[in-house]
Amino acid sequence: MNERSYLFLVGLFILTSLYFDMDMMIYGLSAFMVFEGLTNWRLTTALQKVRKITLETGLVAFQTKNRFDIDGLRAWRVLVAVVLTSSYVLLHQYNVDFLWFFPWFMGFAIMGAGASSMCPMLMALRWIGFR
Repeated sequence: MNERSYLFLVGLFILTSLYFDMDMMIYGLSAFMVFEGLTNWRLTTALQKVRKITLETGLVAFQTKNRFDIDGLRAWRVLVAVVLTSSYVLLHQYNVDFLWFFPWFMGFAIMGAGASSMCPMLMALRWIGFR
């Protein structure tokens, strides 16, 4: 599994859990992504090690000056988890109704990034200076 298929599955997972209104699936995904981002133990690299293959990320990237010694995919995982959880909590726990758009938009955008191999948020993080 490369990062492109991982993004597609994460987007599909978000949309499925939103459609069926499964709070624990959103919280579990966010916790899993924060764990991956903080420890750099990624599901994609673990599956590649088990299968004894090496795959490219499959995502469009460009070279910029590295200002931070943190991988862009790690920062992306933490950022997505924080924004998804905070918007979901504000929506369901505190009834901030105008935030219903953010989790749905994130699900479609992440799934679209997996399908098209272009993630604007990841490209922005790399432009800022993440590896």
